[in-house]
Amino acid sequence: MILPLTAALLFVTANSDESIAVPSGQKVTYYDVIQNQPGNSGLTYRFRFLAPGISRAGLGMDIEETSTDMDFLCTNFALPRLPETGPTPSEIIISFSDRPVEFGTPSPEATQFFESYRIEDGICIWEGF
Repeated sequence: MILPLTAALLFVTANSDESIAVPSGQKVTYYDVIQNQPGNSGLTYRFRFLAPGISRAGLGMDIEETSTDMDFLCTNFALPRLPETGPTPSEIIISFSDRPVEFGTPSPEATQFFESYRIEDGICIWEGF
């Protein structure tokens, strides 16, 4: 019974100290993934990233640059880390936060951006909230 749980957890591992190269060049690091909270469309994987550059006090990345980075991360980071067996999520949410925040807890001091994607034919299709 331990083996399946371990396999389920391994597919999302990444070194959270290492920056991920994104199109805008901003510093983005993997924070965590939430997979036990359903979304509007059912099974949802929420890939959360730290992106200090989106902060009001930081570089002030604009929403277009940030959206391009999120599209890139859905396709190049999230999709390859989905499990190959078991149910396929109906939705992937990519989120950026300028600081670590607890999932589901209001954090008015944090700057956060979210994008939602459905998976169709192995690609991420943007779904506006």
